[in-house]
Amino acid sequence: MDFQIELTNKFQNHSARVVILGLGYVGLPLAVVFADAGYTVIGVDPIREKVDAIQQGKSYIADVPSEQVARLVKEGKLSATVDFSVIRDADAVSICVPTPLLKTGDPDLSFIVSARDSVAKYMHPGMVIILESSTYPGTTRELVLPKLVEASGLVVGKDFFLAFSPERVDPGREDWTTVNTPRVVGGITPACGVVAAELYSHALKTVIPVSSVEVAEMAKLLENTFRLINIGLVNELAIMCNRLGVDVWEVIDAAATKPFGFMKFTPGPGLGGHCIPIDPLYLSWKLRSLNYTAKFIELASEINTNMPRFVVGKVQDALNDQRKPLKGSRILVLGAAYKPDIDDLRESPAIDVIGLLKQKGADVQYHDPYIPAIDHDAISLQSVPDLMESVRHADCVVIVTNHANYDYPSILESAALVVDTRNAMGTLGRNHPKVVRL
Repeated sequence: MDFQIELTNKFQNHSARVVILGLGYVGLPLAVVFADAGYTVIGVDPIREKVDAIQQGKSYIADVPSEQVARLVKEGKLSATVDFSVIRDADAVSICVPTPLLKTGDPDLSFIVSARDSVAKYMHPGMVIILESSTYPGTTRELVLPKLVEASGLVVGKDFFLAFSPERVDPGREDWTTVNTPRVVGGITPACGVVAAELYSHALKTVIPVSSVEVAEMAKLLENTFRLINIGLVNELAIMCNRLGVDVWEVIDAAATKPFGFMKFTPGPGLGGHCIPIDPLYLSWKLRSLNYTAKFIELASEINTNMPRFVVGKVQDALNDQRKPLKGSRILVLGAAYKPDIDDLRESPAIDVIGLLKQKGADVQYHDPYIPAIDHDAISLQSVPDLMESVRHADCVVIVTNHANYDYPSILESAALVVDTRNAMGTLGRNHPKVVRL
């Protein structure tokens, strides 16, 4: 039997059964897109609360409307389960599990290994398996493939197909979504790449085939390393401008008027989200095993990691100018999410800023309309219920996340002191006696 032809026919007539392993920020949007395209999709996640929510037609991801989930569940195109045995009947399996870092800074591949083992247990001839989790070049071929072949005895590229296609999810965006963001796909063999590209081509607008899984894996890391390094550059520029007494925001705006050869990046209190702070370190880790130091990555990561300390130093200096110590001062942190207008706390610099302020004896509160509570290591806080009352009682307001729904003019009017790490105040904050900018 020619399994490539069989799978191609199923993808073309949308009769394929697709299993998504992991129903988080990547998996759920992908499951919904595949289901909307006509595939029958089953999401698998070990967290019962997520599965129950999907089965009830509810979404827990801001970018995925509950109405869409409810419709697809009702139509029988989308379902969820904690039972990995559904892989037995799958034509395609997409692995969308987390890839965090250990406290040592080394990659935590346990989620990929667990998903791989579940696929190996239930895999069968005539299926395509695609890894989407961001990881180091070589993961698909060196970590995933041997176990699948060993467990099944099947031939890759003939009996089953294995590929890597990096997710490109940017939470909160409406212009570029899972559907219209170009999708890179690379296979273990040419046939693997063709089959995987065929699956995506009937659900996504643009598919970009590449020659191997390693190219696809490396492309993802280049995308995020590019951002890591450029953000590190402007963060160091902010530190340099602070020493020179120059307005870094005006410098960046002036440079951005050049119509070629420059791309605008802005400084901030640190990096957040899953991709930029973490993914490049997978590449750095891999290169260390080959006796090579990824100098740009290491330096940019060091600069970005130290930005929360720089922010706390700005707060301390600003209070000192008002003859107030940081210890015992009431500090209100505005925004906890890692980027504006989303409910994602992953790797948020707000966690480090709050932690450092508390270590120095400050009385810290926070407000975020999207994050009702923070429970992270030694930090356990509730978002203050009355924003403006807290602003009025704070010795210093620190803007960490520039949510669009904050009334910045009112905050400025009511606050005693503002440290603005995001230039959220814009021209209002420039040269204002109550505002200290990054």
